[in-house]
Amino acid sequence: MDLDTALTTTRTVRKRLDFSRPVPRDLIDECLRLALQAPNGSNRQLWHWVIVDDPAVRAQVADLYREGLADAMGRTNMRNPDPAQSGRIRPSVEYLGDHLHEVPALAIPVLKDDARGMEVFMQASRWGSVIPAVWSFMLALRARGLGSAWTTVHLLREQQMADLLGIPDGYTQVGLFPVAYTLGTDFKPASRRPVDDVRSWNRFVEAPSG
Repeated sequence: MDLDTALTTTRTVRKRLDFSRPVPRDLIDECLRLALQAPNGSNRQLWHWVIVDDPAVRAQVADLYREGLADAMGRTNMRNPDPAQSGRIRPSVEYLGDHLHEVPALAIPVLKDDARGMEVFMQASRWGSVIPAVWSFMLALRARGLGSAWTTVHLLREQQMADLLGIPDGYTQVGLFPVAYTLGTDFKPASRRPVDDVRSWNRFVEAPSG
C-alpha cells in the first residue's frame, strides 16, 4: 500500500471490525514502535499506552464506555446538524458501543500531564505531542489489515476508567481506540469539503455557506 492510499483510505472503522480474529500482541507492539517515531514536543515522549486485551477487563471498559455513550447521545451539542450524516453515523456508533467488549484489544494512550486548566499554548503542545503518534498508529494498523476508531465518550467516565486501569493522577487520557482486523480491506476515500472551501491565503476568509 503506497502512502497516499493509506492516507486517503484509513477510515474510522466500527461495523467492519472482525471480533472473531485475535490480534497478536507482537503485532500491536509493531504498530506502536512505528507510532512512537512520530514527532512530539521537545522529544519528551510524555505518553504511555494501556492496551486492554484481557476479556474481563475489556468488558468493564466497555461498560464504562456505554455509560459515557448514553450520556453523550443525550447532549444536544453532540448531535450532527446534518440529518443524512447523523442517520449514518449514529447507528455505527451505537453498534460499536454494543460490541466493544468483543473487540480483541482496546488502546488507551495517556499523557503525563493534566491538560485541564492549562493555557492554550500548553494545551496545544500537549495534544500536538500525541495526536501524530495516534494517527501513525492508525496508519500502521491500516497497512496491516487492521482498523480502529478514535473514540472519546469514555472520558465522561474518566476517573472511573483511571481507577479501573490504574492510571495515576496527573495523567490525561487521550481517547479509546478499538484494535481489530477489518472485514475486508477495500476502504475508499471519504466525501470531504473542497480545499477551496476550507483554505484561504494570508488572512482568514470563510467560504460562503451553501
